[in-house]
Amino acid sequence: MTSRTRSESAGVGVAGADVGASLIKVATREAGNGTRYHTFPAGDLEAAAARLAASRPARVAVTGGGAPHLARLLTSDTARVAEFDAWSAGARHLLREGGREPERFLLVSLGTGTSALLVDPSGVRRVGGTALGGGTLVGLGRALLGTSRFEEIAALAAAGDRRRVDLLVRDVYPEGGFQLPPDINAASFARLARLAHGEAPAPADVAHALMGLVGENVALICCGLAAATGVEPIVFGGSPLRGNPALEDVLRLVCLAFGRQPIFLPQGEFAGALGALERAAADA
Repeated sequence: MTSRTRSESAGVGVAGADVGASLIKVATREAGNGTRYHTFPAGDLEAAAARLAASRPARVAVTGGGAPHLARLLTSDTARVAEFDAWSAGARHLLREGGREPERFLLVSLGTGTSALLVDPSGVRRVGGTALGGGTLVGLGRALLGTSRFEEIAALAAAGDRRRVDLLVRDVYPEGGFQLPPDINAASFARLARLAHGEAPAPADVAHALMGLVGENVALICCGLAAATGVEPIVFGGSPLRGNPALEDVLRLVCLAFGRQPIFLPQGEFAGALGALERAAADA
């Protein structure tokens, strides 16, 4: 379990939980509006329920695919919140805290997979997404790097260079004359097919290429959705971005290249839990 503290105020009034396929995110609000954040593995429902019970909230709101399973373990007053509504409310709260809240934006929920939500004054609706996400990184990390520890994969990626794994435009057109810049990716992981027998890529380079594979495709899809819905800001949140500068860099560069404004939510992995908490507070 990990815990992040934004206030040490005593007493808790409301709480929210976002039960995803990989992680359970919990937000508890104390007297004076202080909020504390906690993370648990998805399989550790009992620990999440115990943490919520220890905070003695008057009301808990839950969201996410595993919300019904957690709700059955809670004895406090509990409500269910639609996942996209929770994410929208939490994102708006975090944007306001950061002093920037666009009226209309594309909200990208990077979780085990990825959903793209259009948020505007009329509400929130899902406009697209992709099966690529944190689950892809962890699954391929286990298959290619021998580890499914997300923190280890992210640390490796920060030290790697994907250009030694991906095939670049300059590799395909060494004499130039092509309309794309020579140093951009032409084919993910394709350089590995050119390695000499017995030669192996460095694990850090493979990890960095994994971030490129997921980040480029997520960003390209979301830029297309942003263009189709007429929005410039693309707001990113989700656990795969935590401590992962390699993934954030890829998302930022692609968005800027396509004329979009990338915004990365602070504490963005807790947007759903925070949005659920806001609903609990409103109904308490």
